[in-house]
Amino acid sequence: MVEGVTPPTKTELRAGVLRARRAVTDDCRNREAQAICHWLPALVRPGQTVCAYVPVGSEPGSAAMLDTLSELGVRVLLPVARKDGDGRGMPMQWGEYVPGALVPAEFGLREPAPPWLPAGSIADAAVVLVPALAVDRHGNRLGRGAGFYDRSLIYASPHARLVAVVRDEELVDALPADPHDVRMTHALTPSGGMVTLHS
Repeated sequence: MVEGVTPPTKTELRAGVLRARRAVTDDCRNREAQAICHWLPALVRPGQTVCAYVPVGSEPGSAAMLDTLSELGVRVLLPVARKDGDGRGMPMQWGEYVPGALVPAEFGLREPAPPWLPAGSIADAAVVLVPALAVDRHGNRLGRGAGFYDRSLIYASPHARLVAVVRDEELVDALPADPHDVRMTHALTPSGGMVTLHS
């Protein structure tokens, strides 16, 4: 860092990443989504539980990512995000992915239909695929700031691989971090595949 230069805040970094993502063409996004699917067989084993997510907007990944996981014989759980009475993100519940059966949800998301599993069900997962705006090589993840994942990942198994799914250029050397942030163990990028992060 240059002396006397204030590093960007999380808010500024989020704005920059979202601006860059909006500039990505549909063709490029589709190629990156296919590449992410390509890496999945090396990431999971049949019979495992994997927590994943339904990409929204410019997030890396695709519905094909979920179908690929299902075809690989894993149980796929998807998040159900809700806010409490004070508007804070609560620990997420989870629903089992059934291809073609997602329903519209809050925040412009799609989610599994009820019944849902409690927040602690994430502890069953051997792998948790986490949407991120960026992640650094120490495992610090830049999310959207709502706090859903920080309040949910604390229930994950200590042996689970916590995998931030990002575009190639969103794996960076350093990001600002807060004490409550849960560090990722790995990143998954279109070109590099699984990258081990070091705390």
